[in-house]
Amino acid sequence: MEHKKSRKNISEMQEYFSSSEKAVQTIYRLLCTLKFYKKPFQAVEKINTQYGRKHLFTILLLFPIFSVKDISHFAGSSLYKLCKCGKDVFYTFLNSPLFDWRKLSYQITMQLIRTVEKHTDAVDTSIRCLIADDTDLPKRGRCFELISRIYSHVTSTFNYGFKGLMVGYHDGKSFFGLDFSLHGEKGKDPEKPYGLDKKQTKKRFTSKRSKKSSGQQRVNEYFNPKTDMLIEMIRRVISKGIRFDYLLTDSWFTNFELIKFITTRHIKCHFLGMVKNNKTYYLYKGKQMTFAGILRSLKHSQKANYSKKLNCKFYEAEVELKGIKIKLFFCKTTKKSKWHGLLTTNIELDFEQTFEIYATRWTIEVFFKECKQFLRLGKCESRHFEAQIAAITICLLQYNILSVVKRFDGYESFGVLFRQANADTIELTVKERIILIIKEILIEFSENRDLGIDFFLEHIFAENEQLTDLINFKTLARVG
Repeated sequence: MEHKKSRKNISEMQEYFSSSEKAVQTIYRLLCTLKFYKKPFQAVEKINTQYGRKHLFTILLLFPIFSVKDISHFAGSSLYKLCKCGKDVFYTFLNSPLFDWRKLSYQITMQLIRTVEKHTDAVDTSIRCLIADDTDLPKRGRCFELISRIYSHVTSTFNYGFKGLMVGYHDGKSFFGLDFSLHGEKGKDPEKPYGLDKKQTKKRFTSKRSKKSSGQQRVNEYFNPKTDMLIEMIRRVISKGIRFDYLLTDSWFTNFELIKFITTRHIKCHFLGMVKNNKTYYLYKGKQMTFAGILRSLKHSQKANYSKKLNCKFYEAEVELKGIKIKLFFCKTTKKSKWHGLLTTNIELDFEQTFEIYATRWTIEVFFKECKQFLRLGKCESRHFEAQIAAITICLLQYNILSVVKRFDGYESFGVLFRQANADTIELTVKERIILIIKEILIEFSENRDLGIDFFLEHIFAENEQLTDLINFKTLARVG
């Protein structure tokens, strides 16, 4: 019954869109094809409202498309007529520790990926990559649950917030956000763990939850090392049936444990990542040598190669890392620039191939930028940790849905698609207001002549075919 009620309300939006070429129309059609399975929603306690949990979730997905900044701005939006409830109803839903947001995210994302695969050429030779990286999610204030002081490598400053570890999938054309975990940074000062003194820690919000709840599982992840969580996420991605050729990471995540994990998978994938100039030892020509030692040896024994295509000098060397055969590349673009290193477990790759595949890693940086710019990634104002998880999950799903729309409708960029969708909804709002004004005029006119509004409207539309074509009578009768 809940599903039917939700579907009926959402379907009412269809009558407002007159052109099948509109971005919002495409998004609407895609949403209608998705199946929101009951199990994740059944775990949540019943909300005291006439609107079901599936309906609330669908409305939340539509927020950025209809220019709804956040829950507090919902009542003044054009979406309000589809779900006339207060903001507390949404927060009760988002704050629930029982809802398994990860399960729902995978269910919907896998449907989107399969939709794309159905429309992809069977002989497509695109290289599929799994990409991992973290991003800063700063907050205003220190009262959020599990808030910590984090260091931003982008701005070289400290802020209060979370570190978001993200894993995404790139199929050669589109990027999909798959999984994530939130983390804090404990810091080196034992007097101020997570950058908070005793007074600040006491003021920080805390909530009670069952030890077996989904919310508690996400809290446990918060305290786990990011490298361990990344391996767990990759294992989960493989179990969901996603296959990839390379795992791409930056130098922070390049380590032996991750390389060993990738090389032992049954799906025959490879690791490709940046490598730091640190004290890690590799076996090169029978000797244990560091990054700097191998580079010195290469400089002494041979001339650097040059790639005209990439306009850079490079060396390459086949080495072993604790028994695993890998290939190292050292490259620089100018005489004064530093040497950078790339490491891959596919020793058959040449430098240009390696560089081009690794360039795909930039798509996750674009993903972070667009989610923060258009979808308000990390902007949730609820103090509950569960609400932070829910908001980021919804953001990932919004991005994935828009990625599919962008791919099928040929929009030049995510920004162009988003602006078109917003323009459509602004047009929708203007149309609604015009209809309301017309309706009020007609009501006033009919009352002055002692005529019923229903009889008056039917009489007008019955005798004027042009007016019938211009205005949808059902929409006119329903608005307001």
